[in-house]
Amino acid sequence: MPRFRSAFLPSPIKGEGFFDRYAARLALAPTAVVAAVFLYGFAGWTGWISLTNSTLLPRNDFAGLAQYAKLWSNPRWLVAYGNLFIYGVCFIGFCVAIGLSLAILLDRRVRGEGLWRAIYLYPLAISFVVTGTAWRWIMDPTMGLQAAVQGWGWSGFSFDWLNDPNRAIYALVIAGVWQSSGFVMAVFLAALRGIDDEIVKAARIDGAPTWKIYAFILVPMLRPAFLTVIVLLAVAVLRNFDLVVVLTGGGPGYASDLPSRFMYDMGFRRDQLALGAASAVIMFATFLAIILPYLASELRRPR
Repeated sequence: MPRFRSAFLPSPIKGEGFFDRYAARLALAPTAVVAAVFLYGFAGWTGWISLTNSTLLPRNDFAGLAQYAKLWSNPRWLVAYGNLFIYGVCFIGFCVAIGLSLAILLDRRVRGEGLWRAIYLYPLAISFVVTGTAWRWIMDPTMGLQAAVQGWGWSGFSFDWLNDPNRAIYALVIAGVWQSSGFVMAVFLAALRGIDDEIVKAARIDGAPTWKIYAFILVPMLRPAFLTVIVLLAVAVLRNFDLVVVLTGGGPGYASDLPSRFMYDMGFRRDQLALGAASAVIMFATFLAIILPYLASELRRPR
């Protein structure tokens, strides 16, 4: 009867010792343990804290879903949670559209490609704190774009989005897209350069114009790149904290607040640890509810 070995256990080589066979696993073991404790362990601990009445310090008194009921009755949370979708849809949509457009332009082997690529990637080299500070100066009505244009003679020009409760969230979108579009461009450009040139040559022989080659052949082949970009941008949306704090401070009032800032304020500034943990769990659940169906649909597609 044939003997079967586990797919996870390598076949032993004659004269090979235990350390030689499992050296790679032993080297990765500390990283796996740290990830298990600080990612999954603390995530589970956050979920437990959200089911308690913890305030300044953690408590182990089980309170059920009381914090979640309190969370959804909080008007500031409702605004922040709604802003999450506004910011997320605009941020991801504009980043993908601009990044893909820039990647296609650079893929045409334009003159000075290296210079343009460096210019597009430059915002990625600075932090969101610097980005928020720079755009706060640009959008400041007394010293930024509005003051400059009015000084040129266009007295009716207005760009006071930071003080407008209905537009402050879109000021965050502008700064975020400026910061991240270069990264998206780099991912799509790398994917385009990885496609076999014979496919493009065959399409040209058949008489297909350039725009049809990109629209119907090359861009559909970028599906793995789209998956990578959307997942990474969705993570960036959830953890967007420093840009909000520096650019708008969540204001006016809490009109441009996001769940990440709400979680920080509740958990670390207002001594409502359980409420902050509940908001973190809702953020994580929202991410899974949006990303998992998209991942499943992409992974089920035939290669």
